[in-house]
Amino acid sequence: MPRVESKDDFPELPLERYEFSRGDYKRMEEAQARTAQQCMRSFGFDDVPLHPGRRMAGSGGNRTVLAISTVSPYGMLDLAHVRRWGYGFDPDRTTSWREEEFPEGRPLEPREFEVMHGRLGGGAVEVKGRKVPKGGCGGQALRRIMGDPVKTARVRGYVGRRTRVLDEDVAKDARVRRAFRDWSRCVEDKGFKRYESPAHAFRDKAWREGVDGGNTSRTKKELGTAVADVECNRKLNTAGVWWVVSDEKQRADLRRHASRYAAVRADQDRVRAAADEVLGEE
Repeated sequence: MPRVESKDDFPELPLERYEFSRGDYKRMEEAQARTAQQCMRSFGFDDVPLHPGRRMAGSGGNRTVLAISTVSPYGMLDLAHVRRWGYGFDPDRTTSWREEEFPEGRPLEPREFEVMHGRLGGGAVEVKGRKVPKGGCGGQALRRIMGDPVKTARVRGYVGRRTRVLDEDVAKDARVRRAFRDWSRCVEDKGFKRYESPAHAFRDKAWREGVDGGNTSRTKKELGTAVADVECNRKLNTAGVWWVVSDEKQRADLRRHASRYAAVRADQDRVRAAADEVLGEE
């Protein structure tokens, strides 16, 4: 059993090999952007930025940021973070990796937006008698890289759905239930509320009462609970137990649904090849 005291200690699980990496998503995003930009230029919009703003010009003020914190089923492991932020997040670090990698250019003018994304409510869009692809240039770019909607749903959703199902199964396993009971007693022994699992501690509504934007209030009780939570998780290797059971159940699921996972892998290869083609690589 691995000794898991930080996120870096958590070994890869079998189903992770059937998901796109961050590098994959970066290449897919870039390929879609280039394809959409080429399409826009073909309709005479030559100065559309590669990564335009997501809002249409004149559609409103600054974007409201709502950050939602989530937690893994086995809980949190970053002691430095919970000492400062409890079960919440650092508000100065709410920028997504996509926003970091692809800074937004200028917002699209209404006509550009319509050609890029299609007409709100549906209906054909034409430019000088030439019909714009369904869903606009952005929709065409998505289909070029991801393929038809059925394959897109499979490559993007199947592994995530199976992971959620298996996580529920893992949580019912006697080994994990015992590990969570030990963790719960440890937190209680430190003077805090008894929770069913680390995820339940994270989702305690008391931490977010009266706080806007998805963050927590970081009360003394919240910070103390979060620190006790992580310390007990590390001490008892709660995350390590979760990993062992997850690894076992994911391997069994791969054997049980081998053909479906093979289809996901084939779809991934197809998407990577489509992105490589656009980006000029074989």
